[in-house]
Amino acid sequence: MDTLTIMALSWQHLLIVGIIILVFFGGRKIPEMMRGLGSGIKEFKDAVKEDEPKNPEEPKSNSSTTP
Repeated sequence: MDTLTIMALSWQHLLIVGIIILVFFGGRKIPEMMRGLGSGIKEFKDAVKEDEPKNPEEPKSNSSTTP
């Protein structure tokens, strides 16, 4: 068996999953959920940008050795 064939989703599978989500959450909740997901992704990207070092050649800590 080819594992890629097993894990692949066709358009029929995606349609069935979409219908199930629509039935569970309703048409009004889905836009709210997607809006929340989008804002969460945006906040995550902003947090990652803040954590990146500004200068890639930052000096390493001074570990001076005394004789």
